[in-house]
Amino acid sequence: MAKRTRRVGYGLPVVLAIGVHIVALLLTMLRLPESEPIPSSSSVVQATLVSDVTATDKAQYAKEAKARTAKRQAEEAAQQAAEQQAQEAAREQAEQQAAQAQAEQQAAADAARAEAQRRQQAAEQAAAERAEAARQQKAAEAEQQRQVQVQKQKAEAAKKQAEAEKQRQAEEAKKQAEAEKKREAEEARKKAEAEKKRKAEEAKKKAAAEAKKKAEAAAKAASQNALNDSIANEQERIANAQQSNQASNSFINLVKSAVEAQWHLPPNADGALVTQVRVRLGPSGELLAATVTRSSGNPSFDRSATQAVEAAAPFRELQQLDAGLQRRFRDFNLKFTPGDIQ
Repeated sequence: MAKRTRRVGYGLPVVLAIGVHIVALLLTMLRLPESEPIPSSSSVVQATLVSDVTATDKAQYAKEAKARTAKRQAEEAAQQAAEQQAQEAAREQAEQQAAQAQAEQQAAADAARAEAQRRQQAAEQAAAERAEAARQQKAAEAEQQRQVQVQKQKAEAAKKQAEAEKQRQAEEAKKQAEAEKKREAEEARKKAEAEKKRKAEEAKKKAAAEAKKKAEAAAKAASQNALNDSIANEQERIANAQQSNQASNSFINLVKSAVEAQWHLPPNADGALVTQVRVRLGPSGELLAATVTRSSGNPSFDRSATQAVEAAAPFRELQQLDAGLQRRFRDFNLKFTPGDIQ
């Protein structure tokens, strides 16, 4: 806050100066009381006329008058000197007061100049501060603009990086999809080849099984034909020889009894299971082969039938038949069911 400038007043010195002049005027107008009144010239003349005054007295009177005049003049001079001194004192006091007022005015002017200088300095400082603030604001704006530019560059770099990463991921996804597609195609090709190979194997096995089945059927048919021929031939012989027929029935019953005695059904045997075993014997009744010609679908059941035939062999009773019957019963089939053997 600016310091208030003290206003210099001239009222008091003027009042004092006027008062001094009034006092001097009053002193001039006042007269000190005389010891004896100085007679006027008319009175002197009259006294001369009335009384007889001597020359000595006149001289004395003149001397006294002169003394009184000198005294009065001295008093007037003293009064004038006093008035002059009073005036000098008043002038000096007025000059001092004027000097003091001038000094105060100079001090006030100096204070005003100092205040103006301070204000100018404050204004210059404020201007400098405003300039500095403007510079700082400009620098801040430049920094902000630079930061915005940097952020923009970072955003553009991040955008380019994101686009590059997106493109890279897309390329990787494309490569992965192509690799996956290629892998799936390879797996599909391998699967197709495996399926084709499996089907070929199955077809081969099926063909082999069909061929085997056909061969077995042909062999069976041939055997059946041979058996039928043998039976036809044997029927003629049986018709001629009842004893031989009884012997053959006895041999078949013996084989069935011997096989049933050695047959052990598996625990999972179903009553609907049927298997057929071809039995081939040697001349002396020894077992040459026991093979399944018709499977029941249950390996345990099929294996139990062949094991029963193997356990019941040899069939030495074959030697008791005649030569024709021996040939007939050296190759025959046995049908196995859980309840019977035929």
